[in-house]
Amino acid sequence: MDVFVSQYEWIRLTRESLFSYCETLPQSDYIKELETFGGDSIRSLHAHVADCYRVWLGSRALGKSFPKITPDSINNVAEMREVFRKIDDLVHEFLNEFKGKWDNTIQVSFEEGRRAEISALWLFTHTITHEFHHKGQIVKIGRQLGYIPPDTDLIGP
Repeated sequence: MDVFVSQYEWIRLTRESLFSYCETLPQSDYIKELETFGGDSIRSLHAHVADCYRVWLGSRALGKSFPKITPDSINNVAEMREVFRKIDDLVHEFLNEFKGKWDNTIQVSFEEGRRAEISALWLFTHTITHEFHHKGQIVKIGRQLGYIPPDTDLIGP
């Protein structure tokens, strides 16, 4: 058994539960920007999570070039699901590339000119915990809009 592949599958199943919940919301609430969340919407947080995977795993770890994922380019939950299907493929490519090489480091440059060496394990851990952080915010936004979300803790297989 590949532990990280299994772990990502649990994350994907949990994301599916969140998408199913989001499909019950009116489109206007999926894209509604809340000042209490710095102007973010559920859609913008989903796009931000996907873009984090794109940047950290795709661009920085695998050296691939993908267009930025922006909320305005995604109209509804069905389109967001498609974005995440591509992210799933990217994550699996990353997991295959670094299987058994989790201590390998990658040179990363940041916009302000700072550089760092980051391990493959850190990159994977960062992206999945980042998704769960924002999943909590998405659930909170739903509650603020008057909806009762399902239990979105890690869903087992």
